[in-house]
Amino acid sequence: MIEPGLKHTMSMNAGRDRLADAVGSGSLPVFATPMIVLLTEMTASECVRPYLEEGTSTVGTRVDMAHSDSTPEGLDVECTVELIEVDRRRLVFSAEVRDPFGVVASGTHERFVVDNAKFMEKARRKLRSD
Repeated sequence: MIEPGLKHTMSMNAGRDRLADAVGSGSLPVFATPMIVLLTEMTASECVRPYLEEGTSTVGTRVDMAHSDSTPEGLDVECTVELIEVDRRRLVFSAEVRDPFGVVASGTHERFVVDNAKFMEKARRKLRSD
């Protein structure tokens, strides 16, 4: 059962291909904000994955992160999420991202539990010409 209090941590290296100047989100060689978002989504998704019913998954619907400090190339970045709210299929996580020198981003992330088949059918309808 998915209940508030679940926690999970994942890490990622601030490698060359994850820097702002490499991904197009800025011109400086520091860990990119889109990578903060990616790491947060990956961590939250993995946090609840073991508790999902077969045939379901979660999709990200909202991210509100303050990227407050820079991380230079080569350092490891770690994200910890905690599930703080469950409202039927809506899941809200607090998130904190750190490098070895301290917090570099924090905020919240929202995901929804979806039925995989129904979700994909809805997405595929956009490809059909009726």
